[in-house]
Amino acid sequence: MHPPPSFNVRPEGWPFIAIAVAATALLFWLASWAGWIGLILTVWCVWFFRDPERITPVEDRLVISPADGVIQCVDRARPPPELGMGETPLRRIGIFMNVFDCHVNRSPVAGSITLIAHRPGAFLNASLDKASEENERLGMRLVLEDGSQMAVVQIAGLVARRIVCWAKEDDELRAGQRFGMIRFGSRVDVYLPPGSRSLVARGQRAFAGETVIAELRSDAPDRSGEAR
Repeated sequence: MHPPPSFNVRPEGWPFIAIAVAATALLFWLASWAGWIGLILTVWCVWFFRDPERITPVEDRLVISPADGVIQCVDRARPPPELGMGETPLRRIGIFMNVFDCHVNRSPVAGSITLIAHRPGAFLNASLDKASEENERLGMRLVLEDGSQMAVVQIAGLVARRIVCWAKEDDELRAGQRFGMIRFGSRVDVYLPPGSRSLVARGQRAFAGETVIAELRSDAPDRSGEAR
């Protein structure tokens, strides 16, 4: 028999959960109907800060989703200028996380962090295309074993006000390794090296650390998708 899936909660979430529990107790004391609303919000808070184990496909050419959520875009765009990756548009895959998705972010590939750059900005709805350019963000530039570069960018959203990155420059990341999270509702963009192809379609749901979203060093066309 397979062991039951684990349900872990990020340490960053416990202060919020404690506040929600205290507020719920106060609401129950004031009015039972208000207490039930507080209880629902407390359960949501626990759910939001969950950190489940994931099974990551291990193969050098695979790019794994860094976030849970819906594929928002599969296009070409210039990487954020603060990452110093030039002006040439790269293939970009954007994943939008709503407030019910797991917000722990994971490295899409095995590589070394050569730069981490934070840029203040607005807090537009992260599902909008212009959020990638105008919203507050934190970008990581990764160098892969073959010397190619790619970027992973955490983008704050309409509700999100806090980007957390546990990784540091010069860290070596494994594919699927946790590196940060965003509170609450946000987006993660991946900028792929030249010669990569997308394996996902807009509207598809992805899971951090498990869903293969792209393939490196491939001459094949992007994979398409259709609603059925």
